[in-house]
Amino acid sequence: MDVWLSIAEVVAVGLVLGSLPFAVIVSRIFFKTDIREHGSGNPGATNVFRTFGPAAGIAVLVLDVAKGAAAVAIARALLAGLPERPHDWGLVVCALAAIAGHSFSPFIGFRGGKGVATAAGAVTVIMPTGALVLLITFLSVLAVGRMVSLASIVLSLEFPMLVVILYGDRTALVLLGFATGALVFWRHHSNIRRIMRGEEPRLGRMREAVNP
Repeated sequence: MDVWLSIAEVVAVGLVLGSLPFAVIVSRIFFKTDIREHGSGNPGATNVFRTFGPAAGIAVLVLDVAKGAAAVAIARALLAGLPERPHDWGLVVCALAAIAGHSFSPFIGFRGGKGVATAAGAVTVIMPTGALVLLITFLSVLAVGRMVSLASIVLSLEFPMLVVILYGDRTALVLLGFATGALVFWRHHSNIRRIMRGEEPRLGRMREAVNP
């Protein structure tokens, strides 16, 4: 099996699946509008939740997580039989491609969501133990702060350290931790400014009225 051909294949899988803009698709099909014209303008699950309600938001969340998980699961099948080192790198570049595709989708002008849900799906397949720890952290911070952005920012800082602790001998996974953490933190720069000003919306606030 040609390792580089396999890597190219999994990168393509990650980019294509990751680029599917489910927030835009759901808003256009079910609400006859574009989520980018409402709320924060971000085509992600949180903005869908705030704008169209829990059912739509959860649906987009599940779809975004699923596309990250599906990309890596397909990559794992394509890379079956490779030794651990190139196998790890193949899964990691696929995961990064999916996250990048979600954040900069060519289908919507190279815009996209913050990447947290898609990263969560990919990480769950690659390192389920680490994903469980991150989920506990996310839910704990969300329960206290009632801000999805704050919980996501905390994860972006925790993830690199967690990967070093759990998988420090696997260079590819360490790279995934630092690269994903940096991207998610950077994508939340506007949220960080709003949090510091005390202007970041919390869950539970009445959603924007949108007529289907």
